[in-house]
Amino acid sequence: MSRSLVLIFVLFITCCSVLSAQEIFEREFRIIKSQFPARSLSLIHQHVQEIKRLKFYQEIDSSIPVYLAKFKKDKLWYGVQFQENGDLELIQIKIKRMDIPNDSYSQIDSYLDNMFSKYKIKSIQQQYHSNNEALDVTFKNAFQNLLLPTVHYKFIVAGKKNKRHDQYELLFDADGNLRQERIALPQNYDHVLY
Repeated sequence: MSRSLVLIFVLFITCCSVLSAQEIFEREFRIIKSQFPARSLSLIHQHVQEIKRLKFYQEIDSSIPVYLAKFKKDKLWYGVQFQENGDLELIQIKIKRMDIPNDSYSQIDSYLDNMFSKYKIKSIQQQYHSNNEALDVTFKNAFQNLLLPTVHYKFIVAGKKNKRHDQYELLFDADGNLRQERIALPQNYDHVLY
């Protein structure tokens, strides 16, 4: 009896370790301004001027809700993400392939070619994390669109791997090295009425 339990336990651990991509269950819901944390809203108004199309979202991950303000500034789409307590988490900019340095992109491209038999890049974001920097510095770096060694690139990729089609969220560092890979749920289409 104990041998079979040990065998089952070993098989369970082996199966769990084989799964390299972590599944994420996050959804993004549009919220009204009054539901957005007041501290986060004051930080946006304090550090960002001349914005258009300001919209507010709550993103519910597996465990931690975060708040996101999306807007357009200087012909670029930005997203400023805050923790539930109102602290700045990151600033992201929607970019295109040509905005990534060639060396970094070739590293990312070779990873994608090796990982997927077929894939399509849905979107690319350049992220500025607030890593114990002053808020002024993080906002300045993001809105000047600086290419720093602390920048991350988030790719949303629809890919075929092991005869299975999924949507992946891939996070690369400034040099093009993979930092995180997660299987993402498809977009939320609850607003569509049939």
